[in-house]
Amino acid sequence: MNIILALIIFSVIILFHELGHFLLAKYNDVRVNEFCLGLGPTIFGVQKGETKFSLKLFPFGGACMMEGEDEESADDRGFNNKSVPQRLSIVAAGPVFNFIMAFAFSFILVASAGFDRPVLTKVQEGFPAQEAGLQAGDEIVKLGNKPIHLYREVWIYTQFHADNPVEVTYKRDGKKYEAMLTPQYDEESGRYLFGFYGTTARTKGSFLQTLQYSAYEVKYWICTTVESLGQLIKGRVNINDMSGPVGIVKTIGDTYTEVKSEGLFLIFLNMLNICILLSANLGVMNLLPIPALDGGRIVFLVLEGIRGKRFDPNKEGVLNFVFLMLLMVLMVVIMFNDIRKIMM
Repeated sequence: MNIILALIIFSVIILFHELGHFLLAKYNDVRVNEFCLGLGPTIFGVQKGETKFSLKLFPFGGACMMEGEDEESADDRGFNNKSVPQRLSIVAAGPVFNFIMAFAFSFILVASAGFDRPVLTKVQEGFPAQEAGLQAGDEIVKLGNKPIHLYREVWIYTQFHADNPVEVTYKRDGKKYEAMLTPQYDEESGRYLFGFYGTTARTKGSFLQTLQYSAYEVKYWICTTVESLGQLIKGRVNINDMSGPVGIVKTIGDTYTEVKSEGLFLIFLNMLNICILLSANLGVMNLLPIPALDGGRIVFLVLEGIRGKRFDPNKEGVLNFVFLMLLMVLMVVIMFNDIRKIMM
């Protein structure tokens, strides 16, 4: 059941990403030769008009293969024969569709279960928050320059910036107050703490609030992904903290096992939350300015628009291939690391 759930989630997210490329390719009159789910040899395929729709052997990944995308083509409908704005819209559509999917799923989640307000439930005695005058019931509205809308944003901020002083803006009885907090090291937990606590219990709101907090939900996962990448670059997290497909399957399985006794509705909400995370994560990762990813192709297209001249497609193709192989090697390393962590 765990693997089936994981395959369904992966397939839906990847298909929607590739659907973005496909629909914008069609809109810009680009010939799509193949639209596939998975990688490797084809196990099933059907030809519909000019496009072959196929299912590949390995269930992770997918592609929207366009005429003239990675090679020269005399076809007027070839990808590389279209204008820079047209090609940019096609390439960017994949990540954009991931963010659209994340928002749609967030709307369902927030409408069903509500949102977690950044309201404090406890202030720990002897810690900076209490000394600065914060109390249970205060609502955090800003940490430094970062606006806060969900309690998870408070929690993730304290994880990434727990050793830095921060100016906290909070509301009490409709009035705003500010306090400077310097985290204090706690021997028991082995972490730096501000000494305030909240809850992830959710509150339901109006239709407009549901729309608003759905956007905040997507923003939370995008910002968390970006901040996690920043921590990786700074060396504060390492490859052992990363998860690939195997680790994600385990997470899905563990989540399902933990909540299955609570009923189908809770299973649905938890799987929905994982879908939001993965969809937003895929959108961000694909926008990284790395050759072989959508972000790398966007960089090439922007530079082409600036200089008014195309890069050598053969050299660009080689660069994309090299980085694709490097990404595959990284995925294999992460996969074996996931397996090692599972077996420990």
